[in-house]
Amino acid sequence: MLYKNFSVITSKKIGAFNKKIVVDSDKSISIRSFLIGAISNDVSLIKNVLESEDVFSAISCLKKLGILIKRIKSGQYLIFGRGLGSLSAQKNMVLNAGNSGTLARLLIGILSTTPNIYLKIRGDKSLNKRSMLSLINLMNEFGAEFLPKNKFNFPLTIISSNLPVGITYKAGTSAQLKSAAILAGLNAYGTTTVIEKEKSRNPTENILLKSKGVLNIKKNIIKINGKKYLSPLKLNVPGDPSSAAFFVALTLFTKNSNLYIKKVGLNDRRIGFYKLLKKHGAKITFKNLKKNNNETIGDIIIKTSKLKPLKASASYYPSTTDEYVILLICAALIPGVSVFKGISDLSNKESSRAYEIKKILKQIGIKSKLTKNEMKIFGIKKIKKINKIVTVPNLGDHRICMATMCLSLITGIKSNIKNFDTVNTSCPSFLKIIKNLGGKFEIKKAL
Repeated sequence: MLYKNFSVITSKKIGAFNKKIVVDSDKSISIRSFLIGAISNDVSLIKNVLESEDVFSAISCLKKLGILIKRIKSGQYLIFGRGLGSLSAQKNMVLNAGNSGTLARLLIGILSTTPNIYLKIRGDKSLNKRSMLSLINLMNEFGAEFLPKNKFNFPLTIISSNLPVGITYKAGTSAQLKSAAILAGLNAYGTTTVIEKEKSRNPTENILLKSKGVLNIKKNIIKINGKKYLSPLKLNVPGDPSSAAFFVALTLFTKNSNLYIKKVGLNDRRIGFYKLLKKHGAKITFKNLKKNNNETIGDIIIKTSKLKPLKASASYYPSTTDEYVILLICAALIPGVSVFKGISDLSNKESSRAYEIKKILKQIGIKSKLTKNEMKIFGIKKIKKINKIVTVPNLGDHRICMATMCLSLITGIKSNIKNFDTVNTSCPSFLKIIKNLGGKFEIKKAL
């Protein structure tokens, strides 16, 4: 039985395994499907939805905004879309985005150009700490306002623009900000132009490309034609490559192990983690690749491997954002110096991720150097067992929890990971899969 608030204690090394698994569905695509389905016309059908806390937060927010959503069966939903500009809210309504930065930023993108919106948005303790300054500045360009003035974290009140006009936006590494600009541009007058300085993840574009005449994409320029008809969606959500990454790492560093992961999203802009590891000696292959709704889907085959130190230039960051936590753990297990550049945005995730990993590595005797935009990890061949327990405090960061558990299972070093229930925001099947692979752990209810 899983409790609402629990810790996980791991103290035993995982043994060799040879398994086939299916990972949880893609969180990013699941959330986007509901948001875009709500502002599309007619009824959208979404299959294989990730039923996690972040996705439930999205459903809850949309229902409060007047959207009818019906669950047909496990993972399958109907969204009764009302078209662009149709979301409605009572004044001073409160929407709770939970732990999801994706939901918060993309929903604000939609609401900023939806007429007559005056409501408050908040998140959980972790999300409320994260800076929304870049998002606020971006939505201000569409004419939206945020209160209180000069406050850049939740809770915030949003006042939408009733006469939004398309803008030109130079996008950086954040797919969430790019998506917010695209979604705001859908209901703005004229054309919104997004110029990608770096090609970040593109699930929003891939979904919207199903509607004719809405997006025009040429090289690094995305043009969004406002006030167009959005066709209803019919999507089958693939497995999440970010969730799969943790089981990939576990396999690579567990002797005599093989893993086959079925039907994972392998969009070229989502697989920086896999490309980087393969470049440095990882035995990872993709099989049965096919296209579905503009997304590449396939199987991943992984075998135990001997890796060289990882050298990740800043160009890897946009396609590897969510996997950096487990990559940093991998680096600690590879003899030599691994270097990760262009990682400054890791400080504005669910926790300051590079800093938190540095603290975890210090607990097991691994040296690292961290500056604002770069991290070096001095990996060693064999990490000695230590007497003390590696402790992860209540950070509200699902990926830190998952990565630390993998570290513990690979090395046999005992860990006590608090607030492990936060993993349910993105990967509710995580512990079940770990158990299937032979991992031992203890669940402890928080006092």
